[in-house]
Amino acid sequence: MRCNLIQKYNVPGPRYTSYPTVPYWDDHSFSVLQWQQTLKQAFDDSNEKDGISLYIHLPFCESLCTFCGCHKRVTKRHEVEQPYIQALLKEWQLYCDLFETRPKIKEIHLGGGTPTFFSPEHLTQLVQGMLAHADVAEGHEFSFEGHPNSTTREHLQALYDVGFRRVSYGVQDYNLKVQQAIHRIQPFESVAQVTTWAREIGYRSISHDLVFGLPFQTLEDVLHTIEQTQQLKPDRLAFYSYAHVPWIKGNGQRGFKDHDVPKDELKRQLYEVGKQKLVNYGYHEIGMDHFALSHDHLFQALEKGNLHRNFMGYTASKTQVLIGLGVSAIGDSWSAFGQNVKELSDYYVCLENNQFPVFHGHILNKEDLIIRQHILNLMCELKTSWLDKIMQFPELHEVLSQLSEMQQDGLVEIKDHQLIITEQGQPFIRNICMAFDLRLKRKQPNTRIFSLTI
Repeated sequence: MRCNLIQKYNVPGPRYTSYPTVPYWDDHSFSVLQWQQTLKQAFDDSNEKDGISLYIHLPFCESLCTFCGCHKRVTKRHEVEQPYIQALLKEWQLYCDLFETRPKIKEIHLGGGTPTFFSPEHLTQLVQGMLAHADVAEGHEFSFEGHPNSTTREHLQALYDVGFRRVSYGVQDYNLKVQQAIHRIQPFESVAQVTTWAREIGYRSISHDLVFGLPFQTLEDVLHTIEQTQQLKPDRLAFYSYAHVPWIKGNGQRGFKDHDVPKDELKRQLYEVGKQKLVNYGYHEIGMDHFALSHDHLFQALEKGNLHRNFMGYTASKTQVLIGLGVSAIGDSWSAFGQNVKELSDYYVCLENNQFPVFHGHILNKEDLIIRQHILNLMCELKTSWLDKIMQFPELHEVLSQLSEMQQDGLVEIKDHQLIITEQGQPFIRNICMAFDLRLKRKQPNTRIFSLTI
């Protein structure tokens, strides 16, 4: 990749798990009642056909990982487990009461925080409580994030017994100096053990999350981590860029200095060389940051044109309704977003008063829906089209004018009323999506709120 392209396009930008992105939600025109109405309408339209997705946020961690940008609560007090599970089940009941028919669940994802902070017994109680009020869709995919240091064979077996077949392990990097900097010490042997257990039990998709651009990380570290990972042959991989945003996350990302973090050409080299290594090992690149072997559902969804992206990242389940449960969780009805309160005490108070714990959100207008589809097409298919008048909008000419410069740089091809991202343009997919982001263009942030795109 040419260094001048990195310098030109390495600017702050969203990761586009939604459009509009959260900082550009219009809270003034949003109400919980509207959220409920759009969700109910989307549920009535799609539940029987496609089913729905559930994201359940389990925020507790026993220690702080300084690279993490997730909403978490650090504690070693495990007595917090049961009250939180009861609150989640009550929140789920509020949604079930909102719908006139029994939900059909296509997808469940347990995220965090550290889901395996919770005991196997409590996780079983949680999932069984959810499923007691719902049916399970054919071809469902239940998944969870497992911390290699806290995931036991009992965790894996308990979740397998209630329908889970996919697990994702956070690996990040195997270099001890990098692990110490991000406060995430876990040897290869721990990852190997939990990966082996999952295979023995019968999990059909095992994923490892790797991160490039971490403090003190070198090219040799990335290659070593990928070579170690290859020994375990996970079915899919996430190969993320570390989002260095200490101005947002405060002391959580101040365990090292800014100059300790790889930047610009070096950081991009970490990705390019790492990506080529993964491809050599038989992994197919999926959209942005993801790789999968040919037998994995994620690659098959890409091949069939069913790949989807939402707040959980890339998914093979193309559901219209995503319900977020737990503190800070975000729900999506396609035409609206709603996010839960972020403080645990506020979450409990809302549920004690039988209130939905949603505190802000966004109702998408006609323009938002068009732009959202374009960005989703780019993120999942690496192309989009405006041949159909439904996909056109007044500012399209301005967007194409901006994209023409990217075309000259070899990042995109524009012809016959469509845009195709080239292989050289894939690392700049966030920048290409930004060309369509009308809300970002109309109101550039006064302060830096996004990580760099490269």
